[in-house]
Amino acid sequence: MNAARDILARLRLPDGRLWVDAAVDFQVDDARAVLEGERPYNFLTRSRGSSKTGDLSAVALALLLSVDTPERLYWLAADGGQGTLAIDAIDGYARRTSGLASELEMLTREVRAPRSGARLEVLPADAPGAWGLNPFAVFVDELANWTDGPAARRLWEAASSAVAKRADARLVVLTTAGAPEHFARKVLDSAEQGELWRVNEIHGPAPWADPARIEEQRSRLPDAVFRQLFQNEWTAAAGAFLDPAVVDAAFVLDGEAPAYGGRSYVASLDLGMVNDRTVFAIGHRGEGEAVLLDRMMAWKGSRLRPVDLEEVERYIVVAHQAYRFKLRLDPWQGLDLAQRLRKQGIQAEEFNFNEGSKQRLAATLLQSLNAGHLSLYEAEGLREELLGLRLKQKNSGAWSFDHERRGHDDRAVALALMTVAALESPNHGPAGIVPKENNPWASGRGRKRRPAQVASSASGRGVPAQPIAAKRPPWFEGMDGAEILDGVRKGVPGKRRQHR
Repeated sequence: MNAARDILARLRLPDGRLWVDAAVDFQVDDARAVLEGERPYNFLTRSRGSSKTGDLSAVALALLLSVDTPERLYWLAADGGQGTLAIDAIDGYARRTSGLASELEMLTREVRAPRSGARLEVLPADAPGAWGLNPFAVFVDELANWTDGPAARRLWEAASSAVAKRADARLVVLTTAGAPEHFARKVLDSAEQGELWRVNEIHGPAPWADPARIEEQRSRLPDAVFRQLFQNEWTAAAGAFLDPAVVDAAFVLDGEAPAYGGRSYVASLDLGMVNDRTVFAIGHRGEGEAVLLDRMMAWKGSRLRPVDLEEVERYIVVAHQAYRFKLRLDPWQGLDLAQRLRKQGIQAEEFNFNEGSKQRLAATLLQSLNAGHLSLYEAEGLREELLGLRLKQKNSGAWSFDHERRGHDDRAVALALMTVAALESPNHGPAGIVPKENNPWASGRGRKRRPAQVASSASGRGVPAQPIAAKRPPWFEGMDGAEILDGVRKGVPGKRRQHR
């Protein structure tokens, strides 16, 4: 394999350095073991940011160009997107390294070496079966992040058993640690006992990682997930999602807040009909990354009396007349509601819940609370829900929060959805406090935080706050904001009140 080593020594990184000059000891040791080690199989683990895909791509490229016969090499990835990263990395090495580009033919999921006829093919874990392979080498990227399902297991079994067909075949797994119950951990346990396997686990962040950036990740990730990703520990992600002390520190506001001019409000709606609650939240962005909760309302249904979406709609319409918010809502059973709200002049945007978006919500909520950026008031049931959240991680590595058995997380979801929307909105800086008598939407209590101080427009940090005069239907005249919301909340239309 001297030819492969020579090719590896020529490869250049994006910053112009040679790979061999930039690599630290464990990178060189792993590359040498894969290319020419006595043991044909390698199971390697490193933390996030430790050049896993980059190093594995360099080794695969070196091996591909070193053979003189039409060998078949395979790259196994979690999905097509992950496999594309390998193709892109190889293409980058070829373009930056003198003389290599002409020796390769780059396809969408395949790299060919025309001189020898050898090729490297990407096989996603969600692809159809791969039985019948006769590989010269198999490279397995991020095994612990594969979905732990039948298709992924079949691909692993097909490829890993295929290397037994030939005496010169090589197999390497390079991944970050994950959940102990993932099948990748079982592969590692078996490798540690096997005579044909070399195992090398590098714990801790990459030696070139910026400590400040690592600490920022620590603040926004659950502890178990941080230990998996940046300490490279096989750790079960379970237990409380939030630190009780962090939750307690967030409740710094006295109560609901009135609407102020010069402020961009956002709102969220998480829909539940029977077992879950429907929760509506209004908030805004303060200075920097600060987000404040202004109002939260919850409706509880039952099998006999599900949540009345018309009642929810009335509440949202009245609230919008004062706060002029942009609404983000759960599309589940909410598409018709969203269309009706749009016809009434409310900007309503669906938020599709999937594995990735749930993790985004959870990460934003966690980071905002841990950093002290999220300010809350004692909305009914909110504190209890936050304290009851549990960390939930799928075998693919994706994580989010869930509620305890017989518990709920609807308020937490609505809060997270509002927080994400607020952080995407303009930052208007601090705003003044308008006395209750000047604003019909005041809650009757002041806010413990944000002293009565109006930002100067000349400061560039905000605009003077002015109470918004809510434009209300004629049957609401003579009622203050609290009465209106209470009436809508109880399903008692204001029009009937006037005619009594």
